[in-house]
Amino acid sequence: MSKYPDLAPRLFSALIGGMIIILSLLWSEWGFFAVFLFISCMTMWEFYRLMRLQSYLPIRLLGVTIGGLLFILTFLIETDILPSQYYMALFPLASFVFLIKLYKKSDVHPFINIALFYLGILYVAVPFALINILVFYSGEYSYEIIMGLLFLTWANDVGAYFSGILFGRRKLFERISPNKSWEGSIGGACTAILTAILIGFYFEGLNPIEWISVSIIVVIAGTYGDLVESHFKRSIQIKDSGTIIPGHGGFLDRFDSLLIAVPFVVVFLKLF
Repeated sequence: MSKYPDLAPRLFSALIGGMIIILSLLWSEWGFFAVFLFISCMTMWEFYRLMRLQSYLPIRLLGVTIGGLLFILTFLIETDILPSQYYMALFPLASFVFLIKLYKKSDVHPFINIALFYLGILYVAVPFALINILVFYSGEYSYEIIMGLLFLTWANDVGAYFSGILFGRRKLFERISPNKSWEGSIGGACTAILTAILIGFYFEGLNPIEWISVSIIVVIAGTYGDLVESHFKRSIQIKDSGTIIPGHGGFLDRFDSLLIAVPFVVVFLKLF
């Protein structure tokens, strides 16, 4: 067990968290809505909290509110409850950040903080909102694509984790993440592709070739998503984005791969 010092809490958290997400997806679109809205808002809250550790002052409550509304509107528009024109309501709401900073005398870097405010929306809120497009890809609610995407992400993480521990020699990106290795990445890729082949037999949302293509996107974009977050944490000299998930850190740690992978998967499915 000395090789796997944090394996027990990681497994426990992964099983509990995975069960909650899977059961919510199987239950109904409203189960998906509640759980992913919560995850989206918590991840955004963490992002802004980390910015404040560096003495920056993005407007956290407004950012999380807009991010949550973006998720809600995308869900309601994809379910045909609201027309797409309601997206327009977000633009004047988002512009309030300029007015607030105009009257914030104590803010010595207002435009840096405004930029970080919008970065939280672009980096976190937009990818979570795009997940709604995946669950309504067929025109009605279906959990298959998002569940398959999660399985591929988890398979990539697990394969990379154990392959890296057992065979890791050559550093993948030592300046950013010293623990990641090429052997781990290759192991994660193989595990994800094998998982995609299995998913192709049971999930009807996509054909087997499409699932394999999605797995390749997950491996490449997900790895970069992990590196981006590692770079972010390294720049502010912290190990984890939070402590709420034992063995995994925070929500940003757990869902960093999805933040980069989801936009690419949506573009792939919509354009190709």
